[in-house]
Amino acid sequence: MSSANFDFDPVNLPDATLKSFGIVVSDWNSKITSNLLNGCLEFLRKKNVLKKNIHITHVPGSFELIYGCKKMQKKNIDVVIAIGSVIRGETSHFEFICQSTTNGIKDLNVIGKCPVILCLLTDNSLKQALDRSGGKYGNKGTEAAIAAIKMSII
Repeated sequence: MSSANFDFDPVNLPDATLKSFGIVVSDWNSKITSNLLNGCLEFLRKKNVLKKNIHITHVPGSFELIYGCKKMQKKNIDVVIAIGSVIRGETSHFEFICQSTTNGIKDLNVIGKCPVILCLLTDNSLKQALDRSGGKYGNKGTEAAIAAIKMSII
């Protein structure tokens, strides 16, 4: 799905004005993750989420998103958004990190206090990551914010 073609009616999204959102951002591939974070924040602000209700924590890499989200769930948060980027290299490290991170976030959704939205780009190249973090395919951070708002009422 591409947010450039993502059809949604922002009027029919739940009111998120008083909801609280935790965002855990990986510093690895920071050019990509900062783009994703900006897309996420812009949309949350557009939907009138109060600045005091957005809590951001940085972690070193995508694998550390799991622990960061676990800690964030312990706060009085309605939804947590995990933002990361893994770009394929020449070794199998890519597969291990992507699968482990996905499984960890899944586990937090099963046993945790609140939902965790996974905004983890798993791209084959830097160009693909740039295209999906504010480029020609939109911004997956925006999509994560949309999903978080929808999940905030469940």
